[in-house]
Amino acid sequence: TWRFLTSMTDAMRYPGKEIADLYSHRWEIELGYREIKQGLQDNRLTLRSKKPEMVRQELWGALLAYNLVRYQMIKMASTLKGYWPNQLSFSESAAWVMKLLWTLEGASPGRIPELVKNVDAIAQIVKLPGRRERSFPRVVKERPWKYPTAKRRNASQA
Repeated sequence: TWRFLTSMTDAMRYPGKEIADLYSHRWEIELGYREIKQGLQDNRLTLRSKKPEMVRQELWGALLAYNLVRYQMIKMASTLKGYWPNQLSFSESAAWVMKLLWTLEGASPGRIPELVKNVDAIAQIVKLPGRRERSFPRVVKERPWKYPTAKRRNASQA
């Protein structure tokens, strides 16, 4: 049994089953944040820009890059039978998109469709192994004992 505390009181507009389903997908949102921070920003703790408008531009650039990679992942997943985009490696997909963009810079316009066409082959490479189902119920963490226990040093103390 799930219990949620919410201010959405209209049961017709916000059915409890839908809220429970959305709550179970919260982990995917957390993974998206991690992908932006670690995959796109190379684990940098801060943004490089100093001015507010440049910070805004840097954030929009990161979101645009994230959505570009996610869009390519959707296209790759559509070529695989039974796979969803979140079952593909974000970091490997991002690396492929970056490589493709670098390649397209010097490519002639007639060669671009040929370069983009190998999405099927890349999709096979970036597949992740299946995730196991997890459940982390809320529990009270066991506190360690306040005082250390005396340990015997030798047989004479027995």
